[in-house]
Amino acid sequence: MHQRTVRARTTIGTVEGFTRDGVNRWRSIPYARPPVGPLRFRAPQPALPWSGVRHCHGFANCAPQQRRYTMLGVGRYQPMSEDCLTLNVVSPQGAGGESLPVMVFIHGGGYFLGSSATPLYDGAALARRGCVYVSVNYRLGALGCLDLSSLSTEAMPIDSNLYLRDLVLALQWVRDNISGFGGDPDNVTIFGESAGACITATLPAVPGAEGLFARAISESPASGLVRSKEVAAAFAARFAELLGARGRDAADTLMRVPATQLVEAQHRLIDQGMQDRLGAFPIGPSVGDDILPVDPIEAMQRGMAHRVPLIVGTNAEEGRLFTRFLAMLPTNKSMVEELLADAEPAARERITAAYPDYPGRAACIQLGGDFAFSSAAWQIAEAHGAHAPTYLYRYDYAPRTLRWSGLGATHATELLAVFDFYRTRLGSLLTAAADQRAALRVSDQVQRRWRSFSRHGVPGDDWPAYTTADRAVMVFDRKSRVEFDPHPHRRMAWDGFSLAR
Repeated sequence: MHQRTVRARTTIGTVEGFTRDGVNRWRSIPYARPPVGPLRFRAPQPALPWSGVRHCHGFANCAPQQRRYTMLGVGRYQPMSEDCLTLNVVSPQGAGGESLPVMVFIHGGGYFLGSSATPLYDGAALARRGCVYVSVNYRLGALGCLDLSSLSTEAMPIDSNLYLRDLVLALQWVRDNISGFGGDPDNVTIFGESAGACITATLPAVPGAEGLFARAISESPASGLVRSKEVAAAFAARFAELLGARGRDAADTLMRVPATQLVEAQHRLIDQGMQDRLGAFPIGPSVGDDILPVDPIEAMQRGMAHRVPLIVGTNAEEGRLFTRFLAMLPTNKSMVEELLADAEPAARERITAAYPDYPGRAACIQLGGDFAFSSAAWQIAEAHGAHAPTYLYRYDYAPRTLRWSGLGATHATELLAVFDFYRTRLGSLLTAAADQRAALRVSDQVQRRWRSFSRHGVPGDDWPAYTTADRAVMVFDRKSRVEFDPHPHRRMAWDGFSLAR
């Protein structure tokens, strides 16, 4: 198929992409120097300039992870490398005149898997509706999201929260370059799902990110993923042990071992952490450095976070995905009892009483989903909503095929609406004839609100901001509607619950 090429100028060189299906695309533009060799475990450095034209027609590498997570299609896998700090831009073809809102997507994957090249995250449908879409890679797992800075030595310094530093640099790239692609650098919305949602809820607490985005959308953020420097150091020491490194040799070992070995050790660390819950999960943000001085929720509560308008929400049946894949949530009675083992008896009683059919299977799955996701959305809405316009949603829609399979409106299913998946050939297979119209209606509804929010900071006149006076929640379903504090018992049950020790 004949494709037209399209060029854009950046501050460090010209990039060439291609035009297809009404949009211009540039893939794998570097925003940082490859964090390899002596730059491994260091804060990212801006990309070096190049001469001539850089061809950005295809996706390059994703961050090192287990190979099974890098599948892009049947028998097709994305190559992996530590040289992965790139971003992609999609803009509507022939959009002259006014600068368009910019939507920057941060992929999820538990901080240890994922890629901006995942076909679902293509973004063309969003761009066609009038924005410049950017998707970003950041360092994952042990190489980016595990705080190993406590193992630093003078000869081999190791920086903390590398993935947050990567994303701040990527947002600086957007600020400095996006106007060359038709975007408005003063109107940037960051949005992400799962770990990406945690990141979009963390960046408002990052001092260095101030002014780099005007609003944020956090789709299914998880709770309990932030750790103190002390807990991070305990995990780092364990990680060094898993690599067979001792004391002063740890930094040297970290610099030398191949990425595959780091990935393998990080999965063993996660498995260990799941068994004895040293303050929950080893990977994700650690608090108390220059990039993240204060816990994000605390920063929001104290009014220290950037006061940008925020949408936050969850899906009705978050926990169901985890009964099939990545068994990381408590979704049965024995797992719930283990989760609540260290809680005060009164807290344990309050939490289980909020789920009347407990310990029935459905109640356990709901409880696990609320523990991991809904509790985070409620906390964020309460904390941020006191200082900046905040909008809470719940995504209830699931076509019959997802309901029959037992997944329902589970974790990540709102992405099918956000990225207009139901209009693709594959998406139409998921919606048996009777569901097609409803699926498209829900997709249009979600996209229209995300688009309105990215333009004006308001997702529609009929979606009230969240306040503690009425706790409005937009429910996306066959018939979308606003409900007020729909599950007060479940919301209050998790108040103050924490796994951190």
